[in-house]
Amino acid sequence: MNSQKLLVHPGDALLVVDVQRDFLPGGALAVPGGDAVIEPLNDALALCAAHGATVFVSRDWHPPDHCSFVPQGGPWPPHCIAGTAGAMFADGLRLAPDVHVVSKGAEPGREAYSAFAGTDLEQQLREAGVRRLVVGGLATDYCVLQTVLDARRLGFDVVILRDAIAAVDARDGAKALDDMAAAGAHFASWREWVVQATEAR
Repeated sequence: MNSQKLLVHPGDALLVVDVQRDFLPGGALAVPGGDAVIEPLNDALALCAAHGATVFVSRDWHPPDHCSFVPQGGPWPPHCIAGTAGAMFADGLRLAPDVHVVSKGAEPGREAYSAFAGTDLEQQLREAGVRRLVVGGLATDYCVLQTVLDARRLGFDVVILRDAIAAVDARDGAKALDDMAAAGAHFASWREWVVQATEAR
């Protein structure tokens, strides 16, 4: 699996995927160990703040009758319903006021695992001059996987923070890691994030 030291350069952005209350232990669609991603993501967020890297944060923002919910014939229990407590970002996740929030899955009849699906994320990244995405969040085998695959398809370099992701299913998570690596994504640990001075954009 491709692994590398991670240096902060101009053109980098951090993308935090769906770290919301409903995906944490006790939530409506809890990811096992999902709360373990918060500490490494906070370290990554602090590094971005110190070195001028842009931060994007995606979230599920579903209507109550979303097609992915069991009552509508979907596979998932109702979760991350827009405006509810479960849809809020995780307690303890230290997001600055100027992060770019990307809401997905807001259309009742359209599923959206990827942060690019039905959003203007690509446009925002292009306008910000982003060339490489550093990705962490939930869940490895669903929204992280599809976001990374879309990012690679769109030509962005991708580095996944391997200790800032967690899977719904361990075997599916392992396969997702292989699929992301096959798509050209790299992996790093936030502990290996060696920071160098960067010029202001």
